[in-house]
Amino acid sequence: MDSENALELVKHGVTLLFLDVPQYTMVAIDTQMFYVGPAFKGIKMIPPGTHFVYYSSSSRDGKEFSPIVGFFIDAGTSEVIVRKWDQQEERLVKVTEEEEERYSQAVKNLEFDRQLGPYNLSHYEDWKRLSNFITKNVIERLEPIGGEITVECENEIVRNSTKIPMEEAPEKQLKVGNSASSVGKSQRKGCYYTSIPRIVKCKGISGQELTSLNLDKTQLLETLLAKDYGGSEDMLLGELQFTFVVFLMGQSLEAFLQWKSLVSLLFGCTEAPFRTRTQLFTKFIKVIHNQLKYGLQKDHMGEAGSALLDDSLISADSFLHHVSKDFFSSLLDGSVVDGDLLKWTRKFKELLESSLGWEFQLGSAVDGIYFEENDEYAPVVEMLDDEALVS
Repeated sequence: MDSENALELVKHGVTLLFLDVPQYTMVAIDTQMFYVGPAFKGIKMIPPGTHFVYYSSSSRDGKEFSPIVGFFIDAGTSEVIVRKWDQQEERLVKVTEEEEERYSQAVKNLEFDRQLGPYNLSHYEDWKRLSNFITKNVIERLEPIGGEITVECENEIVRNSTKIPMEEAPEKQLKVGNSASSVGKSQRKGCYYTSIPRIVKCKGISGQELTSLNLDKTQLLETLLAKDYGGSEDMLLGELQFTFVVFLMGQSLEAFLQWKSLVSLLFGCTEAPFRTRTQLFTKFIKVIHNQLKYGLQKDHMGEAGSALLDDSLISADSFLHHVSKDFFSSLLDGSVVDGDLLKWTRKFKELLESSLGWEFQLGSAVDGIYFEENDEYAPVVEMLDDEALVS
């Protein structure tokens, strides 16, 4: 890049000014990671918009790291975000308004330019594909009080719940490195994720109707869209992307569990993709395709926590294999399917098959849906008479 274009990006891009950060600390933004050297004071040339910033303090030799702390920003042109390292709590904290104004002006005068690492624009497309539905409204709706997201502050019930191997991987972060950042954690709250029931329970309806509600999650989806998302499909997709980013890059177990619930909900719908919500499901398949395409790339292993998505963790026994195979069965065998939805579903299926070696048995003697015996992720079938359901 020539100096003239670089100067324009410096002036009009977003700047993160991080003061007094100890050497060896891991500092990251989006899909890019930096390890702090003696001259590091932040990152420049960041495109305006939504970004995820995260960091992890290290031991003095740089070999052990504390649990990751992250926060989202929605920054405008030429904006400067200033944080200062708190040595006691081992975290980045805000400065006073007076200090922020003074440091912001110094950044705009290029006084820190040589100490700022450049944002790698060649990686920006990856980030946009992972975050295009994460808007300021999504961030404000989901982020915890104070904005900081860390696995150390997650609910004890979530931590102590039974986990599959993929869920245990982020848990190990709690046992690594120095944990001084846990100071004051009782005052911090987790993210405000949407509550999604795995099993639909309804009194006053027949057993057949209840079974139907659990076999097809379309009605549950419609209820959640109206009640929790204000009718906005994009807000739901924004939460899906928010949770994936926080899980993958922030190594949050709570975020993974919410991502899993959202994916299971959407893959559990059999009517909506054909009729009422075709566009939503086309966008959903694109989102999850881009998420796994990025997470499963071998050259990303070790970057941004994506090692959590290696082949041994997403196995043929995982929830994703179970819920996606049933979705593929109903959609790809359907007689009338939207062209874009069909195209992206085939692409997603091919990605799982080529990247993970999964095989999908499509079609069966029962309504085109295939379930294995004792399938934990098969829809719940309630064998109840009408009287048992009346309160």
